[in-house]
Amino acid sequence: MSALPARVAPSAPPPRSVTNPLSLTRLDTALARSAAGFGVAFVVQSIPVAMGQLGNINIWWSAVLLTALGLSLAAAVAASIVRRWVRSTQAAFAIVYTVALISWPFAVLDPGEAPKTSFFLYFVLTIATAMATVGLDARFATLFVVLLPVIYAVIRVTPAGGGVSLTQAVLDSVYSVILGGVITIIIIVLRRAARTVDTAQQMALRRYGHAVRQHAIEAERVQVDAIVHDSVLTTLLSAARAFTPEAKELAATMASNAIGHLRDAAAVAPDSDAEVRVAVVATRVADAASTMSQPFAVSVAEAGRAVVPITVAEAVYSAAVQAMVNSLQHAGDGVKRWVSVEAEGDGIRIEIGDEGRGFDPSTVPTERLGVRVSILERVATAGGSAELDSAPGGGTRVRLRWPASDDAAGASGAPGGRDGVDDLDGGLA
Repeated sequence: MSALPARVAPSAPPPRSVTNPLSLTRLDTALARSAAGFGVAFVVQSIPVAMGQLGNINIWWSAVLLTALGLSLAAAVAASIVRRWVRSTQAAFAIVYTVALISWPFAVLDPGEAPKTSFFLYFVLTIATAMATVGLDARFATLFVVLLPVIYAVIRVTPAGGGVSLTQAVLDSVYSVILGGVITIIIIVLRRAARTVDTAQQMALRRYGHAVRQHAIEAERVQVDAIVHDSVLTTLLSAARAFTPEAKELAATMASNAIGHLRDAAAVAPDSDAEVRVAVVATRVADAASTMSQPFAVSVAEAGRAVVPITVAEAVYSAAVQAMVNSLQHAGDGVKRWVSVEAEGDGIRIEIGDEGRGFDPSTVPTERLGVRVSILERVATAGGSAELDSAPGGGTRVRLRWPASDDAAGASGAPGGRDGVDDLDGGLA
């Protein structure tokens, strides 16, 4: 029998970083924090002016509107720090400011005592337009940029607004429009650039992931071809010529060795240091679910910046697709089916389930290979764990995790070891 050739290992593509140096999410966070920070600074700056003007303002207006402005600003600051509800809190501040600006003339007690200098709300006008740009669509943000300064100018020429000259009111208004317009244009341009970068990076990641998969498939094909040629075919030829008991025993030994070589080949993945984001794996699983002949309810939790090795991504993705196919084949028509994907610490967790017929795993013949080879061993080979939970009439759930949890690792080493896995064969295959 020919010696088994050394494993062919084509040079792997160089490792790539999948970090995201610029993204729309990061940009929005930076813009929100900047707007909130400058908002606090401008409000503090307006406090001395406000203290001198509130004596001529209705106390209820001061209590309600100023409290609402303060709370909405605090909410915007907090949201920009925790990075949740950012746009809604920024928009809320802009709306509260608009209400305060429009209602200001009606709150003045004595129009004859209205200040000739800028009203204290003017100090926060640009912040309101900036927050409107962060929190609202570009069209509505542009409306705020133009409308708020115009409203301020109209109020300023009225007695309650101080009765200033039209020239002064227009100059204040134009200054605010120009400053707010520049801020809005910068934010819109930066958002479009970030969105373009996001799109280009996602496309590059998909292409790179495809190239890595193709490389892995080719490396595996070369390796398996070598094993088949030098081990399996030799075994088949020997078996065909085995007429004596000694020859038959030798052929059986060769067949056992060939099966071992194939199993070892499946356990050795082509070398690659590449990593992909869990979010990319989740997108691929969701796309696969959308192509199935019956619907799956897909749930994808926030994956953040969690990444997994490319070999792990391929293993859990293939296992998840196989589990979905098995559900379609055996669970029955019209039953509820679902897929959930989430980052779990530094790893990934996927669950595929249905409320179909289910089965008793202990009654599945050991010669059935579907679940064991296509799902359980595929994930275990990548360093993860796969759990199958099913009962007659109780549906089926397949849970995939990487890396394997301590409980799963302990279970795999329990008495029975491989037989315990064999007992789960094929019920879905």
